[in-house]
Amino acid sequence: MTDTLPDPSFAGREYPPTAPYGVGREKLREFAAAVGARHPAHVDPDAARGLGYADVVAPATFAVVIAQAAEAQYIQDPAAAIDFSRVVHADERFTHHRPIVAGDELVTVLHVDSVVHRAGIAMVTTRCEITAADDGAPVSTVTSTLAVRGES
Repeated sequence: MTDTLPDPSFAGREYPPTAPYGVGREKLREFAAAVGARHPAHVDPDAARGLGYADVVAPATFAVVIAQAAEAQYIQDPAAAIDFSRVVHADERFTHHRPIVAGDELVTVLHVDSVVHRAGIAMVTTRCEITAADDGAPVSTVTSTLAVRGES
């Protein structure tokens, strides 16, 4: 039933930039522990500086934390008609333009790239463009695809 699937007219929509996300050392340490990233540069500022970073550096997948906060704009939009209890994460891709480090202030713009209905499932692809809050320089692009089941 397509009336229980996300609205395809949201394809092409761009949401407003998020408030700046302050990347904290402790968040990076917690994330590194959670994903088993054991390199000292993720937890020790001296180790990170020894490698040329300004502070501890985020594991490659940390950008998902920032992206999911932006994606909430779409997921929680009642007009989008997404029942999160029917969502399965199908794909996640990262393109890093530079490393994320503690002390960064990052802003994200969410794009809904596509909403395609097929056989009672909607495939929704979003793209989060994460940039530096101070100068707008690109930091990461996170592209996610969700499979949303319709009602039985």
